[in-house]
Amino acid sequence: MIISSEVSASPYCAQWKSINWKVIEQHVFKLQMRIAKATREGRRGKVKALQWLLTHSKTAKLLAVKRVSQNKGAKTPGIDGIIWNTDARRMTAVSQLSRKGYQAKPLRRIYIPKKNGKLRPLGIPCMIDRAQQALYLLALEPISETVSDANSYGFRPNRSTADAIAQCFICLSRKSSAQWVLEGDIKACFDKIGHQWLIDNIQLDKRMMKQWLGCGFIDKGLFYKTAEGTPQGGIISPTLMLLTLSGLEQLVKSIAHRKGGKINFIGYADDFVITGASKEVLINEIKPQLTRFLQERGLTLSEEKTHVTHINDGFDFLGFNLRKYNGKLLIKPSKSNVLSFLRNLRELIRKHATSSVNDLIKMMNPKLRGWANYYRHSVAKKVFSYVGHQVFLALWRWAVRRHPNKGRKWVARKYFLNRNGHWLFHGWQKIADMDCAFNLVQIAHTPIKRHVKIRSEATPYAPEHKAYLCRRKLSKESRNSWSEPVLPAL
Repeated sequence: MIISSEVSASPYCAQWKSINWKVIEQHVFKLQMRIAKATREGRRGKVKALQWLLTHSKTAKLLAVKRVSQNKGAKTPGIDGIIWNTDARRMTAVSQLSRKGYQAKPLRRIYIPKKNGKLRPLGIPCMIDRAQQALYLLALEPISETVSDANSYGFRPNRSTADAIAQCFICLSRKSSAQWVLEGDIKACFDKIGHQWLIDNIQLDKRMMKQWLGCGFIDKGLFYKTAEGTPQGGIISPTLMLLTLSGLEQLVKSIAHRKGGKINFIGYADDFVITGASKEVLINEIKPQLTRFLQERGLTLSEEKTHVTHINDGFDFLGFNLRKYNGKLLIKPSKSNVLSFLRNLRELIRKHATSSVNDLIKMMNPKLRGWANYYRHSVAKKVFSYVGHQVFLALWRWAVRRHPNKGRKWVARKYFLNRNGHWLFHGWQKIADMDCAFNLVQIAHTPIKRHVKIRSEATPYAPEHKAYLCRRKLSKESRNSWSEPVLPAL
């Protein structure tokens, strides 16, 4: 029931605002630590009892509602059209999170474009279903972190693509490193995972899992059943996928033990690379084992995206290109991602031909800053300069088209500032009663910083790694992030 009356809603608003979230998180984390400990000890009954305790506690329910009602997708409703956009509704939703009588609603099917021009199906659950999944995810994540492969980096806390790329550098940079790489990609991983395998092998409430896996979806007014796969819009789906693929690294290591060293596994979600000393080992030994491993889970390798490549020829992984030049490994932004990024920026500039300068800069700055931060740990200085130059040319064309009757010098004075030979596209803003230049991010000035990789075995639910992760977090927060200076008017 949604609270709409202001009189009845006010106590709920006060309750939500008075919650001490730090205490709530500490209480849930203690239970998660106990679940992880029981998992390491192989005490399945203890794990089940602790999961029941966690999923029926009010503190965990509060965290689950907070997560789904205050994240980026909180304003996107499911098929019922309900969103929890007030404190009163959030507080009411906490009392609705009950296992008894729970029935998952069908997903709302939408489609988002992929890089290759195709459409990716996305299932949007209702808010109550999202909250239930977030609640049970709190009980499942300690297990996932305990049993997941050490060098799997996707959809895991404290890990990122930068860690996966850094591990690739460790495995491939030396002269004695493996020279061949198997680039693996699982075909429609989320859509093809076998339901029965998940129910038989994932330690979570079976009744709830069956609800989410078999809820079906509604597309263009028609209902469709789901016989396989997990919904890509579900909060718990990435963790289910991680648990499905856990064991890949152990499989590779067992082959390495028989065939010799130099075989390494680096995974990120359903993308992975495996290094090998020879092409024959990767094709004749590892690939058949991978195929059998995936078939048990209802999955198959994508033949069009799975290749065996020599490191001197290079390969793309997670938007980076890794290749050895005269024996030296260099990691750069991939050419396809650079061209795609520039194409998107040019399209943005073209669509906003009549927008104000400040509005255009506000739309472009997050894209430029985010793209630069993603690649700033790689050999990207030349690429950043190239992108900056292409953006300048696109903005110059944008400015000239706006003033067909003005000369080029007039256009340059109006839209660009010359700072030590660098032309900065800018607008103006008021700061403390002063006219200050509001500049476009200069991507070419982004400093290159080597990423410090997380320890492969570190997880937040192991006591021995707690101090290390705390130091790592403090070190990350203490680093000065790069930002553009605000220049006063001349």
